[in-house]
Amino acid sequence: MTQLDHVPTTTTPRRGRRSVVVVGAGFGGLQCAKALRGADADVLLVDERDYHLFTPLLYQVASCLLNPSEIAAPVRKVFRGAPNLRFRQARVVGVDLHGKRLTLDDSSELHYDVCVLATGSVNNYFGNADVARQALNLKDLGSALKLRNHVLERFEHAASTTDAAARARHLTFCVVGAGPTGVEYAGALAEFVRLVVPDEYPELDGPPVRIILLEGGDRVLPTFKRRLSAYAQRQLELRGVEVRLRTLVDSADEVGVVLHDGTELATSTMVWTAGVRAANLLPDGAGRITVDDHFRITGVEGAYAIGDVAAALGADGNPLPMLSPPAMQAGRFVAREIVEGPSSRPFRYRDKGTLATIGRTSAVGQVGPFTFTGFLGWVVWLVVHLYYLIGFENRLQVLMRWAWYYVHLDRPVRIVIRAHPAGPAEPAP
Repeated sequence: MTQLDHVPTTTTPRRGRRSVVVVGAGFGGLQCAKALRGADADVLLVDERDYHLFTPLLYQVASCLLNPSEIAAPVRKVFRGAPNLRFRQARVVGVDLHGKRLTLDDSSELHYDVCVLATGSVNNYFGNADVARQALNLKDLGSALKLRNHVLERFEHAASTTDAAARARHLTFCVVGAGPTGVEYAGALAEFVRLVVPDEYPELDGPPVRIILLEGGDRVLPTFKRRLSAYAQRQLELRGVEVRLRTLVDSADEVGVVLHDGTELATSTMVWTAGVRAANLLPDGAGRITVDDHFRITGVEGAYAIGDVAAALGADGNPLPMLSPPAMQAGRFVAREIVEGPSSRPFRYRDKGTLATIGRTSAVGQVGPFTFTGFLGWVVWLVVHLYYLIGFENRLQVLMRWAWYYVHLDRPVRIVIRAHPAGPAEPAP
């Protein structure tokens, strides 16, 4: 068995070259692999999806503004022209760090000299099975498209029913979690309701659309400065979003949501953005993987963990946030460690700031001691997100889409896509 078993013949490692396997094509994994371009090593990136996804803009796919292809970049296209970088579409189901072996979902195995686990995170429902079954989420393209279809169908059902209670339930949307994703989606949905619904759904002249943002803490955007949180809440409320703080979800089903205080909200839509947990593939599978200040997994050689799955600490002794900037910086740092050997200087995260948009021309941001709100914050948000999108084509497409939205006040991507079973073949002409 070669070191990179089941890799196409064009990727057979050269004699004496190290084999590096990176698991996960998210922000950390992709940055690590790209930073190994041209290195004296054969690098294989493994992911069950064949694309890198710009997750900060998933809510714009779900809210009918962007197409999926505009926030996704095929990994093989990213690796084009890099002879030592290869990709394999597969899901890793087992990790043997001591044996330096990965097991894939087709029962095949990959052997490596160096492994980088960048498996990211999954939704955390805190053990609430009812909520997990009922919740829609914004974790990947499939879930974003499912949410988009679901919301559009709620308006169609509301427009066609004569049952007042059913209509009110279809037109009530609960978003759980007021972090950046929850705030951005609630704001985007509110703008869709304000800009699109009145002109295109004349049947909906009864009860108003309700968007309810539920947050367990005492403010929205809890990682931002309080002044920015207060601004974001005001902007949401001006757009018609009902913000409920210190509110937890107890249970949910197809007819509504029950809160911890016993309040029942009749709704057929609950969007979960209230937390994530590490996608830990190790045998213990509990929490984030323990690493040192070079992202080396404790107790083994030749294995690193980066991004959301790694329990790395910042200079202040607190865990690094589960966000894309720390993952990207960690990916580049580990690549240097692999190429140049262990350095004496530990990793230090450079916080370049945090941004969140509430809607058209309104956003909040903090970069070091500086804060941004309103139109200026929105412009900064646009520039930063365009910069980090993979590929010039994606940037241009997204910029054109945003320009169209800014001028025409429209949400253009409103096609409901259903997977229908195949019917009888049409007769030949």
